[in-house]
Amino acid sequence: MTTVTRPNDQALVGILVGNALTLISALVFQWGLVQLLWPFWIQSLVIGWYARQRILKLADYCVEGVKFNERPVEATPETPRKIANFFAIHFGGFHLVYFIFLLAFTLTASPAGYIDVRNEGSGEMMAVHVGRVSALDWLVFAGLGWTFWRAHRASHEEHVAADLAGKPNIGTLMAMPYLRVIPMHLTILLGIWLGGGGAAIVLFALLKAGADVGMHVVEHRLLQGKGAGPDGR
Repeated sequence: MTTVTRPNDQALVGILVGNALTLISALVFQWGLVQLLWPFWIQSLVIGWYARQRILKLADYCVEGVKFNERPVEATPETPRKIANFFAIHFGGFHLVYFIFLLAFTLTASPAGYIDVRNEGSGEMMAVHVGRVSALDWLVFAGLGWTFWRAHRASHEEHVAADLAGKPNIGTLMAMPYLRVIPMHLTILLGIWLGGGGAAIVLFALLKAGADVGMHVVEHRLLQGKGAGPDGR
């Protein structure tokens, strides 16, 4: 068997840079939770976009264990389009909810960046710092979004090349982007519990970076490994 040396993973470097720049921006500009969530929400949309494009570009794929409307999926030319459209609606629905959540917090935060949250246990209202989005913040969000787009575009090109050379499971491809949503859920719960301070900001940034790196490695080593040919590519 021929051993192939893998080139520098530029996509992983870009993902790490994007996460690092986001954390640095959060600390420099003293962001709250809502400000930190905006660039990661944009990144998640980019991930969803490329995930759908990846499914649509499948040529030879596996459907083992995949069901659609409670029926086993068949590997037909129409299946990638159906799965991709279902994913777009479902994944898009998640992010529509997050958009409403982020927009509500952005618009209702006080000038000091606080919102009132009811304690479900005691029924009392408590002020939680979520941050106040400024015009400068939107420019930073756009710049960070561009950084994430470049990174995930590079990653997408590598994944599609591997998919065309192998036989990935279409259900696995559809499920992976959802794992990126988990840190957002943890942030909402833990962030409010921690009071939305610096500890919550650092916690979420580390969780998100860990999820990004972990899923990138899984997509490269697991999926591409299953589809590798005799030359190891």
